[in-house]
Amino acid sequence: MDKNSLILVTGSVGFIGFSLSKKLLELGYKVLGIDNLNDYYDVNLKYSRNNILKEYDNYEFRKLDLCDQKGIEKLFLKYQITHVCNLAAQAGVRYSITNPFVYQKSNLEGFAYLIEAAKNAKVENFVYASSSSVYGGNEKLPFAESDPVNTPISLYAATKRSNELVAHTYSHLFDLPTTGLRFFTVYGPWGRPDMALFLFTDKILNDEPIDVYNYGEMRRSFTYIDDIITGVIASLKNSFKYEIFNLGNDQSASLIEYIETIERHVGKTAKKNMMPIQPGDVPQTIADLTHSKKLLDFQPQTNIDEGIKNFVEWFKSYYQ
Repeated sequence: MDKNSLILVTGSVGFIGFSLSKKLLELGYKVLGIDNLNDYYDVNLKYSRNNILKEYDNYEFRKLDLCDQKGIEKLFLKYQITHVCNLAAQAGVRYSITNPFVYQKSNLEGFAYLIEAAKNAKVENFVYASSSSVYGGNEKLPFAESDPVNTPISLYAATKRSNELVAHTYSHLFDLPTTGLRFFTVYGPWGRPDMALFLFTDKILNDEPIDVYNYGEMRRSFTYIDDIITGVIASLKNSFKYEIFNLGNDQSASLIEYIETIERHVGKTAKKNMMPIQPGDVPQTIADLTHSKKLLDFQPQTNIDEGIKNFVEWFKSYYQ
């Protein structure tokens, strides 16, 4: 991948898509961003992200839905796209339980249209977001890419596993280089309003109670956005016939530790509603990074104290 490459970032004004696009632009790469700007969460946050990206001369944006098959085909005919990073998807484990067809459209149909267009255009590398949720009910920790992933416990996880299988087929049949990235609980500035860090910070600042699931005993490989982006860019630069990598943290923290860190940086104590675990949630995640370290030189650098501090500062600044 060189400075003449044109990188298509789908979901370019989403949390990870925006952060990736901004970093690539800062490094001097040309980015073509697409997003359907849906209202799953506050669209103003997406516009704010996109306004930042539009300040770069090497960025071009098109409002486009992955499920618009003709639109995707025309995009690849118009632009000389060399690399694809597919981060557009319907996110959220819990939302998938009550809104299954949204996931069927975006995460299955849209993915199929995109990878077919990428194959026809003979792109040099096709990188896509998977998720640590594919590990489902696995009890062996830490989660390794070689573990079986045949027991997803949410529709969201099932769609992400399906993407991995489709990518394998395209790599095998058409020699399309594909890399799937299993993200582990990504957090940081410009994060999604439906995620715990955002919800908790907002409610604590406004003296509203927070819902603490599994009585705070969940453990997660909380992974800071800048570390994730380092791993994504390494995946774009290194073309593999077919690979899957964990991009997460090999240190886990409990939900209670996470909340205590937020409280410290917000300067207020949370009012907590202690709740049982929700359907689709897994009690613990931790990433085995052996494979990612070996092939991508991936090693997270940011601890949760620093990461949450950065988020709280951004949140207070953005929402004044």
